[in-house]
Amino acid sequence: MGSRVLRHDVTDGVAEVVINHPATNLLDGAFLGALAPLLDALERDAAVRVVVFTSADPDFFLMHGDVHGILAMPTGAYTPTTEPNVAAAMFERVRRSRLVSIGVLDGAARGGGAEFLTALDLRYGSERAVLGQPEVAMGILPGAGGTARLPRLLGRSRALDVILSGRDVDADEALRIGWLDAVVPSDDLAATVGAFARRLASMPADAIAAVKRVVDVSLESLEHGLVAETDAFGALIAAGGHTARMQRFLAAGGQTREGETARWNAIVDGLGDDR
Repeated sequence: MGSRVLRHDVTDGVAEVVINHPATNLLDGAFLGALAPLLDALERDAAVRVVVFTSADPDFFLMHGDVHGILAMPTGAYTPTTEPNVAAAMFERVRRSRLVSIGVLDGAARGGGAEFLTALDLRYGSERAVLGQPEVAMGILPGAGGTARLPRLLGRSRALDVILSGRDVDADEALRIGWLDAVVPSDDLAATVGAFARRLASMPADAIAAVKRVVDVSLESLEHGLVAETDAFGALIAAGGHTARMQRFLAAGGQTREGETARWNAIVDGLGDDR
């Protein structure tokens, strides 16, 4: 299902999206045009809780933005704007979606491709993973959210390092500085991410959405984050979606010494999915 550029299938609450945009998986209008209706469709489907982005290209997860398109932009006087550009706004929509987004990097993501990956909630890579922001060397800056998001993800000095140098960051360094959340051998990458995504998708949808919302608010203001957390907790309790899961927890031996010292993982894994 899906467009020519973004194919997707849904299984067990996980939407696997394959980026397939020959010849080089370029970040261009066709990619952005396919992303919006994809998000519309996935967000309408109440059964979908996680979206995993992979690539059909053996070398590129997603290439940088279309340089020909940038060269065609007018030069001269510029009027400041109060809104982000289309790519930055679309990537922010992905980040703020109720869906948990995971990027699977088994190749290169540079420029806009790296910015898209950075906007996702989680990033898994293989030993082949390469990230980079080469824009400054071309006289511009990362303009699809990278200059704004990387300081939050990597810290100010590391963000300045990778953006200003334009150098490639390999898998080991990306893991060390927090640009990747895990590095898994290429042969095991799909299975590892699939298992993790299915675990996340087994969690209650309202709780997933509430966690993402509160985390985002807390990054902007701790005080506002604490209020948002209190409100989200109260709303989840009022909705009652926790009742059956907590009853299963107690029935399986939760809140007992024996259960929580010897069988904790089995108890949590057995809470199940209420879909």
